[in-house]
Amino acid sequence: MSGADKTPGEQAIEVLVYAPIGLLWEGASLLPQLIEKGRGQVATARMIGRFAIKQGRGEATKAASKFQDQTAGWLDAVSDRLTPAAPAPVASPRPARAAVTALPNASPGRRRDASSLAIADYDGLSASQVVNRLAGLTKSELEAVRRHESAQRGRKTILSKVAQLQG
Repeated sequence: MSGADKTPGEQAIEVLVYAPIGLLWEGASLLPQLIEKGRGQVATARMIGRFAIKQGRGEATKAASKFQDQTAGWLDAVSDRLTPAAPAPVASPRPARAAVTALPNASPGRRRDASSLAIADYDGLSASQVVNRLAGLTKSELEAVRRHESAQRGRKTILSKVAQLQG
């Protein structure tokens, strides 16, 4: 008899009586195969999960950094409009640092690295951290930062703030 020819009672007996008996009879031989398939599925799921987490962290870090830079620029623009202009800074007690300029006897495109900038660890700072340190710099130090940023990362937040302070 095919499944369509069976009455609901016969189908119930097959599912509730014969199937469990067949499972008990064959279960012992099928169990190692089922265990191995289960292990394979778990290993695959773990590998996919680790990959997804790694990718997600990278994307989240990029998005957070971009958001931080954009927010810092926006906050700087808003705060400049809401607060009166600060008086011109008094001469800084720290020694002036050399601006980023072309090296003597070097080709015109070659420049000094960030260690010559007036902002310590410049390349290790986020845009918002750099923007917060620009206000006390001299015109030549601002120009050095502008040249370095234009040549390296080109972060608009920093370049906009430098242009604002220079103007």
